[in-house]
Parts: sequence; structure tokens; C-alpha cells
Amino acid sequence: MITSKILTINPNPEETKIAIFKSTKLIFLKTIKHNSKDLSQFKKFCEQVDFRTNLILKELEENEIKINQIEIIVARGGLVKPLKSGVYDVNEKMIEDLKNSPIGQHASNLGGLIADDIAKHIPGAKAYIADPVVVDELNEVARISGHPLFERKSIFHALNQKSVARKFAKSINKKYEELRLIVAHIESGISVGAHKNGRVIDVNQTLDGEGPFSFERTGTLPVGDLLRMCSSRKYSKDEINEMITAKGGLFAYLGVRNLTELEAMVDNGSEKANFISFAMAYQLAKEIGSMYTVLEGDVDGIIFSGEIFHWKKFANYVSDRVDKIAPIAIYPNEDEMEALAMNGLMLLKGEVEVMKYEG
Repeated sequence: MITSKILTINPNPEETKIAIFKSTKLIFLKTIKHNSKDLSQFKKFCEQVDFRTNLILKELEENEIKINQIEIIVARGGLVKPLKSGVYDVNEKMIEDLKNSPIGQHASNLGGLIADDIAKHIPGAKAYIADPVVVDELNEVARISGHPLFERKSIFHALNQKSVARKFAKSINKKYEELRLIVAHIESGISVGAHKNGRVIDVNQTLDGEGPFSFERTGTLPVGDLLRMCSSRKYSKDEINEMITAKGGLFAYLGVRNLTELEAMVDNGSEKANFISFAMAYQLAKEIGSMYTVLEGDVDGIIFSGEIFHWKKFANYVSDRVDKIAPIAIYPNEDEMEALAMNGLMLLKGEVEVMKYEG
């Protein structure tokens, strides 16, 4: 019987989500909000470690969580160097790369750093990350972009996609490694992956906004028009990057960033909101169709993951175009906290081996 507790950590730009699990049971969940004034004193995400760690420890103490019962801390992984899917011990090399990422700065880089910091406060506790966004299992042909100066990269919602794929496999009494799946996950961005026998052999690069547009990301834009915009000097590099990754998609068209606001606009009769929602579903269906060709027309299931699939209208927009490909399974409540905890539980049960990050 497992008595140890698992602490999971998911840092975002303006909040830190924490949860405590005992086996599969969630016993504590908290989203710690950070105001912009507190965060403005830090120039880099990595400088926020002590600030966020202290808030987490304070929250646990105030809620009478005995931290000495925490054995494993599993955090959302950041922009380290590309690696295989799995659970990784937070070591010195990883800490170095999280602080000075070879890819870029992102709030998720804080996950491993905070986990390591908290582990130092708990005798015997160990810090890990699981299936970070840089999981890279691409087929070599999927890396070809169209010009040798550019290579397609794998940066996507690996944690979520792997988690729902394993859940689906279990639901049909199969092993994940036996299946060929298309998984679509939606948050602020959209990732669509082709899963073949336990590997994501092709996927859109979600961080930079490749693929379908989403709540905040533009998706793939017309290259010529984007080039002309960059050359016009009307916008700075940072402004264009923000436009593509944080102020694009539904936010650019409608001024909304979440499902509640979007549904309200549609329910209130906004034809524009309905049409743009349909367009997002259309682009998502196109991306799913492309992954059908990657899997050579042999697909065991299509999985929809993310809160927006609670909205039946949107789910139907997508499924009506792709349901002839394979059976569809929907996991709208899938979130990082549970996915992180399940990786921690597999560690406690000895079902997976800890992998070493070598950079």
C-alpha cells in the first residue's frame, strides 16, 4: 500500500498550480495567483524560484499539509534540450539548462527549479520532471522543412498527449505501445500528434504557433505576408512574437481568451464568434487529416483533449469532419496536475525507470 504523497507543480506566467496526491486520490489543489507588481521585480523567470517556492511552502503549511510525507515532487518540464519521453531526475545539468535554456525562456522552466528547491526542504524527497514539452520522437522525414537552413522541431503538449493516450489504451484493454493514434490537445495553443506504437512520430511545433490557430496563437501564417510585415519595421521583433504566440487566434479576432467568454458570445448571437469558432475547428480537422496520412491511413483512435471539448458545438464541428477516420474519444478534463501525479505514481510502483538528463 502506497502511503507516500506526491506533490505536483505547474508554473504559469501569472500563477503557480500545486496539488497533493495520495496514490490516485487528489487531496489538495491550489492555484496561487501572482500579481504583476510582485513579478515585475524579476527580469527572468529563473529569478522567481525563491519567491514561488516560499509561497508554495507557506500554502502547504497553512493547509496543514505535512511535507515530510511527500516523497516525490513532479513538476512540469521546461525548454531543455530535446529528449525521449519519460520521467527525469532533476540534476545539475538540467538545472543549468532550465536557467539558461538553449531554446528560450518560458514559465514552465521554473517547474524543475522549484521542485528541486522544495525537495531540499524535505528529507528523502526527490524532484523530477515528466514528459516536458521538448519530448522529441519525430521520424527523420518529419524534420524536413523545405530548406536546409530550417528544421522542423518537436515542441508540444507532450505531458497531456501521452497521458490521454495511455488512458485511452487502458479503456480498450490495449497497451499504448500497440496503438496508432491521433491526439489533439487544446490550451492556449493547439498540438496535434501522430502516435505510432508509443512514439509521437510527427507533431506541429506548438510553442511558436505552428499548426491550427487557437485561443492565443495565430497558427501557421501566410509566409509571404509575414515576411513583408517583418520587413515593414512597423512592428518590433518582440511585438511580432507576441502577436503570434500570445495575442493571435481567437483573442485577435474576438478579444476572448477562454471558453466561458467564447461560449457567451456565441450564445448571445454573435455570428462572427460562431464563424471564427467554426474556422478554428476547420483548421484543427485539417491538421488531424494530415496526421491520418502520416499514419498511412491506419488509425486506432482519435483523441480530443482540453477544456474546449466540454463545448459540444465545437466538438461536433471537428468530429463531423474526422469521425470517418477512426473512433473518437474525448477527455475534456485532462490536466497537467493529474498527468504529473500519474507519472509520480508509476515511479512509486516501480513501473518506470528514472531517466538521466544529459543535455
